[in-house]
Formats: sequence, C-alpha cells, structure tokens
Amino acid sequence: MTGAVRREQAEFSMDYVNLPEPPVTTAAGGGDEGNHPAPGTKLLRLVGVSFGLLCLLQAAVNVSLRLTLCEFYTVFQQRYIQQGWVRFRSSVYYISDARNTWQQSRRYCLRQGADLVIINTKEEQDFTRQFHRFTWLGLYYESKTKKWIWVDRTPLNESFWGPGEPNGFEGKIENCVEIRFFEMDNSWNDIPCGDQNYWICEKEVAP
Repeated sequence: MTGAVRREQAEFSMDYVNLPEPPVTTAAGGGDEGNHPAPGTKLLRLVGVSFGLLCLLQAAVNVSLRLTLCEFYTVFQQRYIQQGWVRFRSSVYYISDARNTWQQSRRYCLRQGADLVIINTKEEQDFTRQFHRFTWLGLYYESKTKKWIWVDRTPLNESFWGPGEPNGFEGKIENCVEIRFFEMDNSWNDIPCGDQNYWICEKEVAP
C-alpha cells in the first residue's frame, strides 16, 4: 500500500517537473516585445528634436538679420537725406546746386558712392523733371557701338527724347544727354559733353 502511494507520488512529481513553462504575455498580447521600443525609435526622436531646434535657431537668425538690415538702411538713408539727398522709391538722389561738365559731374557722383541718374520708368522720369533745372543724365552715346547706353552699361530701352531729339544740332558732337524740356513728358536733349550743367546723382538704398 505504501509502495503504491510512493509510486503515484513519484509519477505526479515527474509529471509536474516536465510541464512546459507558460509563455509570458503582455496586455497587447505577443510576448515581451511590447516592453522595448522598436529599433530606431530613439534615433528618430533625437532627429526630430534636433530638427525642431534648428528651425527655431534659423527663425531667430532671420529675425535678427532683418532687424539689423532695417537699422542699417534707416541710418544710411538718414545720413544721405541730411546731406541734401532726396528719397524716391528704392533710391536716393542728389541734385547739384553748381554746374559742371558731364565727366566732372559723374566723377562727383562716383565719389559719393553713386552715379549719374539712370531713368528706368515713367515715374522716375516724372520725378527728375520736377526740379526745373537743366540736369545731366547718366546716358551717353558710345561711338564704338554707335548706341546710347547708361553709365551702368545697360542699353537704352525706354526713352523720353524731346521733339526732334537726338539731332546733333548744327553739326555738333552731342554725345551726352540732359533734361531740358522739363515742362514736357519727353524732356531729353542731346548736347556736347563739355557743356556746363547741373546734375543728378542716384544711389540705390533698398531692394
């Protein structure tokens, strides 16, 4: 009797030892993988945070540069305006109170970091006429190319010649241009570059 009990206990013990271990499951079901982030998750988070910080830094730099440029242009414009320059759109202009040849007038403008005025639009043409003076423009006739060009070497596309101009009056070599008929929309006149005239300097100060 005792031997039978012992055999039963031994069989029971062996059966218990040989039972397989139950799998470890999670609430999501699927082993213990849910306890660890997917491969690359930490790297993606780091990249995202770094990109966000770079965006913030770029925005701060842009604001700082904009404020600096605005301050620069304000000081720049005030300095020129205090010296008798006039602001019109994206340029400042200086209208002389003395007369000189075309070449000497241009040299004066260049010393100021400017050049003789270049007229690109009808609005700018109207602006330059309002001073009611015979003034040099930055337009001249280049004998080599036989074309009228501006001092920045751009060709003459839109012109405002007075009636019958340019004409080389009385056979003169008239290779420079002035505003003469300032009461008219078309006010330009060609005259010899060695004549004496007032002049207009132009300098761009903003886009």
